[in-house]
Amino acid sequence: MNQFEKDVQTKRNDVVDSGVGFIAAFGFFALIFIIGTVVKLIGV
Repeated sequence: MNQFEKDVQTKRNDVVDSGVGFIAAFGFFALIFIIGTVVKLIGV
């Protein structure tokens, strides 16, 4: 075992961090899609 395996910074589950990252990315792209749709509807 090396030094980093013995002294980890956090013991949280990685699934939680992955879920938060996925939701943040999905929300960002959904926001861009919504803004684009609104601009398209207004520019008719």
